[in-house]
Amino acid sequence: MRRDGQARKDADEEKDGGQDLIWGRHPVLEALRAGRPVNKVWIAEGSEGSAVAEVLARARELGAVVQRVPRSRLDAVAGGNHQGVAAWVAPYAYAELADVLARDTGQVPLLVLLDELTDPHNFGAILRTAEATGVQGVIVPKRRSVALTSAVAKAAAGAAEYVPVARVTNLARTMEQLKAAGYWLVGLDAAASLLYTGVDYTGPTAIVVGAEGKGLGRLVRERCDYLVRLPMLGRVPSLNASVAAGVLLYEVVRQRA
Repeated sequence: MRRDGQARKDADEEKDGGQDLIWGRHPVLEALRAGRPVNKVWIAEGSEGSAVAEVLARARELGAVVQRVPRSRLDAVAGGNHQGVAAWVAPYAYAELADVLARDTGQVPLLVLLDELTDPHNFGAILRTAEATGVQGVIVPKRRSVALTSAVAKAAAGAAEYVPVARVTNLARTMEQLKAAGYWLVGLDAAASLLYTGVDYTGPTAIVVGAEGKGLGRLVRERCDYLVRLPMLGRVPSLNASVAAGVLLYEVVRQRA
């Protein structure tokens, strides 16, 4: 009880200082590699390996406080899925929409828009796939959307450090801006008649993904140039948002190869 109380006290102190807690070897290591300001790193006693060694070295280079602590203290602040590593870092810095649109990845522009996605694991998995497929940025509404939390960072496995995320007040209005900028908007909709392979993705494209179960909102759906579906041959009526987004993103990659 005393150790858990101490861990909660430490976590509360860092929250008061405006710090975000992230955990897992890949999220912490990628935050360090990306140069995100880090205040403190905890390593569980007995945790070793090349990833842990690099975390230690980079944290010390950045001047972070590094502490070896009992695994129970990590469990208390991060749950049991921390892989022996946690860090208190500067809060995630959301990008401006203009900066996302101006970002040059060396490829044909590709964006992901998330319509009221509230599941952190889906959000993190989409960020991970977005990074792998060369997406220049992800756009989410400020309201009724999951923030870039520790759970999102863990699911993203470090990708959150490399894919800019912009928050906008009105997603439907932003879609109109994207159309004016030359983007084709392709929304995933389980009820669509057009298969996802039936669209040309070789030009500037923004794919639009809704929340699992709820799907796209009416105004967002109406502003899509195309609504596409994935073929579902089994009895389950839909895939989760991150899997569906991944299938569509890799179709974009396939067509552009």
